[in-house]
Amino acid sequence: MNDVAPSYRLVPGAPGSPVILHVPHSSRAIPADVREGIVLDDGALERELDHITDAHTARIAAEAAVRSATTPWQFVNQLSRLVVDPERFPDEREEMLSAGMGAVYTRTTHREVLRPDGYDGEPLVERYFRPYAAAVTAAVAERLETVGRAVVVDVHSYPTERLPYELHGDGPRPPVCLGRDGFHTPAELLDEARKAFDCFGGTGVNTPFAGAYVPLRYYGNDPRVSALMIEIRRDVYMSEPGGPSGPGLGAVAEALAGLVDAVSG
Repeated sequence: MNDVAPSYRLVPGAPGSPVILHVPHSSRAIPADVREGIVLDDGALERELDHITDAHTARIAAEAAVRSATTPWQFVNQLSRLVVDPERFPDEREEMLSAGMGAVYTRTTHREVLRPDGYDGEPLVERYFRPYAAAVTAAVAERLETVGRAVVVDVHSYPTERLPYELHGDGPRPPVCLGRDGFHTPAELLDEARKAFDCFGGTGVNTPFAGAYVPLRYYGNDPRVSALMIEIRRDVYMSEPGGPSGPGLGAVAEALAGLVDAVSG
């Protein structure tokens, strides 16, 4: 585990690109002081990171950016989601609190204790969650000011077999899950994603994971911000539960690049 790591990294794209590839769950890095609040021993923590990390998704985004005719921007979380999960709400609005997986996780993917009862996650929210959210908001604002629109494409992965923490994991688990939002995912964006990823044997919408990430400043009120979540089933491109990537990674990057190009014009 890394003792020191920046919280996020913004990789500039083409000045005229509206696309931001958001990669929130690819890192395994946990600062040493944060590690002290986790009750798992080192071996158990490494196994949990195998399950919870969207391995190789930062590489998928980077390779897609290189392959795109109009280079997208990339916003990449540099820390594990076991530090904070930047895509959760930090309060009682978050459904995943019931599974111990709000902004600061207290339970593992297998519903075991990660942090002790009564753990105060507010210092982590203040130190990591809020600055991250502000930085993503600023990145979207800059695209709106420069290009007039922003397209946030979340790059995720998910396991072939349902894990115990999944609240809605009893539905289909297609090779590619497309998460859509009723306000921020226009039909054209969803259609282009289907075209780009159908080559993997089909796509599903909002199954087993649903929704798309939009900074709260714009959520539900600014149609200039569109969003889509791409969830790649891990057996498509890697060995589970935390192994190396395979030849499918290049194909996933190529498909993502196709989507980027389709929505960049």
